[in-house]
Formats: sequence, C-alpha cells, structure tokens
Amino acid sequence: MNHLLELSATQLARLIRERQVSSAEVVEAHLRRVRAVNPVLRAVVESRETLAREEAKTCDKELAKGAKARPLPPLFGVPITVKENFALAGFKQTSGLPSRRSYVSETDAPVVARLRAAGAVVLGKTNVSELCMWMESDNRVYGRTGNPYDPERIVGGSSGGEGSIVGAGASPLGIGSDVGGSIRMPAFFNGVFGHKPSPGLIPNTGQFPLADGPVLRMLGTGPIARRAEDLIVAIEVLKGPDGHDPICTAQVFQDPRKVDISSLRVTSVPSDGMHAVEGALVLAQERAAEALGRCGARVETRLFPAFKEAITLWASVMELGEGPSFRELMEDGVKMSLPLELARTLMGGGDHTLPALALGILESVSAYLPGKAKVLKRVEEVRREVHEHLGANGVILYPSYTRIAPRHGRPLLAPTAWVYTALFNVLECAVTQVPLGLDERGLPLGIQVVAAPGNDHLSIAVALELEKRFGGWVPPWKSPSWKTLHTPA
Repeated sequence: MNHLLELSATQLARLIRERQVSSAEVVEAHLRRVRAVNPVLRAVVESRETLAREEAKTCDKELAKGAKARPLPPLFGVPITVKENFALAGFKQTSGLPSRRSYVSETDAPVVARLRAAGAVVLGKTNVSELCMWMESDNRVYGRTGNPYDPERIVGGSSGGEGSIVGAGASPLGIGSDVGGSIRMPAFFNGVFGHKPSPGLIPNTGQFPLADGPVLRMLGTGPIARRAEDLIVAIEVLKGPDGHDPICTAQVFQDPRKVDISSLRVTSVPSDGMHAVEGALVLAQERAAEALGRCGARVETRLFPAFKEAITLWASVMELGEGPSFRELMEDGVKMSLPLELARTLMGGGDHTLPALALGILESVSAYLPGKAKVLKRVEEVRREVHEHLGANGVILYPSYTRIAPRHGRPLLAPTAWVYTALFNVLECAVTQVPLGLDERGLPLGIQVVAAPGNDHLSIAVALELEKRFGGWVPPWKSPSWKTLHTPA
C-alpha cells in the first residue's frame, strides 16, 4: 500500500512544499485508492478526477517556477473531498433528493472556497443520507455507502461518504456538517477524527438544506480527517465570518498544541442512563480516561441525570426552525401522500428512504406536542449546568453511539440511540471525535471529547494526546479482516 495514503494532510503539504514528492504523485495515489474501493463502498458520488489531475500539475508547475521561495498556502497541492450537500461550482448538490438530480451549483460554498484558496485539490463529492437527516448514508439518487472495515456495516450519516472515504485511506481530509452528530458518527464508525465546532466559529453558508433561526446554532461545519493534527489546519483555514452566516463571528481559535493536559479536569460519563453502551466501547473509554490521568489530568467518573432528556431537548429546538419543514423539503414543490409513499417504499419502490418518510410522519405529530415553553426553559437549564461544569479547563468523555458500527438497517431498531451525539448540538458544545483503535473484529472504537463553547482547542488537544497513546486511525489494510474485504490500490 502506498505510504502516502497513511500521512496527514499537514505532512503531505510539507513534502510537496519541500519537493520531496509532487502534488501529482500525491493526488494520483489517492485517486487510485478511490478507484480501488469506491465500487464497493460507493462513498464518492461525483468525481473530479480529470480536474484534480490538472490542478495538481498546476501546483507542481508553480513550485518549479520558484513558488517555493515564497510562503505557500497550508494545503498546497493536497487532495481533499467534499460532502455532497455543500455547493461546489459545476457539480451536483442534491442532498440525496431525487427531485434535485439535475441541480448543479454555480458557486463554491464559503468553506469549499476557503479550502481551495488554501491550495487543496478536490477529488470529488461524497454521499449523504436523504436531506442529511439520518445516520445511514443512503438515498435514492446515489444508493448506500459501505464501511471500509466491513462494507456490510453502516458509515453513519449524514457525512457518511466523507467518513467512509477518509477511513478507507482515499482522502486525508474532508469537510462535513453536523446538526445531530453528522460529523462525529461517520468519524466514529469509520475510525477517523472529526470535529463539530463551537457555534459561530465556521460559517455554514452554502449547504442544502440549511438550518435557520435557533437551529442554526446547533449546526456545525467542520473537518473529518485521518490524523488529528489536520483538525487544526482545517479550522484555521475554515474559521471566521463570511458576511452571510448570521451567527458566524470573529472568534479566536487557540492552539491545541499549547494545552497542558495535566491542567485539565476530565469527566468520564459512561452513558446517558437510558441507552446501554456496548462493553468494548465502555472499556475503551475507561482506558482513555486512565491514559489522561497518567498525564496528570484530574479524572472523575459520573453521570448527568439530565442527559436522559436528550431527545426531548434536541427535538424541541429543532422545531424552532423558521424555514420549510422536512416534509416540504422532501416534496420540493410537489405534494405527496406520506402513507402512499411509505407503502411504495416498503414494496421496494418509491423516491424516498424509509427513515426520511418516518421523520416526515413524526414531524407532523410532534408539532402538536404540549409543553414546548417548559422544555425550552429546561434546555437553558441543562446548557448552563454542563457549561458551568466544563468551565475553562474541563472536558467530558462520552460514548459516540451505543454500538460499534452496526450492520445496515440495524439503527432503525433503536431509532433514538443517536442522541449520544445530538445532545451536544443542543448544548452548543465543541466536540471532537477520537478513534481508539479496533475491536477484536477489526472494527473501529472511539469516543467523543466535549468542551465548553469557545474551547475547541481543549477537545482537540485531548485528541492529539489520545492519538499518541492509542495510535489514532488504523488503516483498513492493517485490520485483521481487511484482506477479505478489499483489493489494495
């Protein structure tokens, strides 16, 4: 396997700058890997292969002309991938909705433009769940994405294509979005790093669909990466106002590499008290807490009774959205009967996935639930409790999901277990997803590291430390089961 597929984007950029390897070589290595795994994984749904090669050659020509003598952008010549729901000029932006099959973006989303201005070469766009609202990346436009450690297992959603292609070693860095765990679950199931930023740190503009009103504070745009150090360079490139996102303000992102781990207070929370967590994940979290304790951090284990309320709190804020309902987005201007469409889907036809239709039906019922004002008051109380507990130097370790990468379709049997990630969207915390090696089957383990809003550097600092201790991302070709699942590039 090409050693370039194991390096961070930061390392690749340095090698390109120093002329130890060409951008063309790096891009071609990743394109070969995409071609090798994508027929099975279906993670990349639209390729920029020809354009990527041309852009890489342009980077190399600039270096040959003496560009090395001047400062180069931080991702110069480095390949990346982009979640399908972000605008990328000249490419589709369907968000998995069949009625948008022919929609092509005319401009780049601000975060995409910033990555390209930083020198990144986009390889292609990656798969999502329908309208980005379920934890399986499956839709009637592109189909279903498989896990690089076992294609019969889920990749998470809605940034599942990103998680899968980064986890497969075919992209060092990608961009995703997260309103209920859509960066962290894919990062977890595919064994890589992901970061949901504090509200307002990175603009959300240029996505479809885009949250509005109070829900916009729950939505986060952020990186998915195979190495922890790339979370830092990505945030530096992506952060700051764009003049369109109303909550994105000029915020300081402190350097995670300057954090003294021994100064941290670490609270390990083993569960939400409602959904039992698989034993291997519990043990992995305990080992992570112990490792931080050996670094000098003050570690305690406790439960937060309020975490049992996660689904009610998240759903109550989601109802405050001021734009089109989920059903209206699915209909896209053409009225439909949800029961009839559900029957068509159950018979193997239809234009929509089962989770999307179920959400559309539940949405009509939830609008009539009583006590919204009381629940929103409770949201503020729980936010205040957690933020005060975290303070200026605290982090929480928390499970990412109840199970290690389930088989396709299984999450429908436990339809609220994803609240392990959604909780921190409603609490407006910064969260980093951290891989912790593989279980005995060769499937990824991991945890969430949570910090108070504005303290993104703390959770990323913990990610850097745990990567040193546990090794971080394990390439699938180093998994015990990989030979039965993949053909090497």
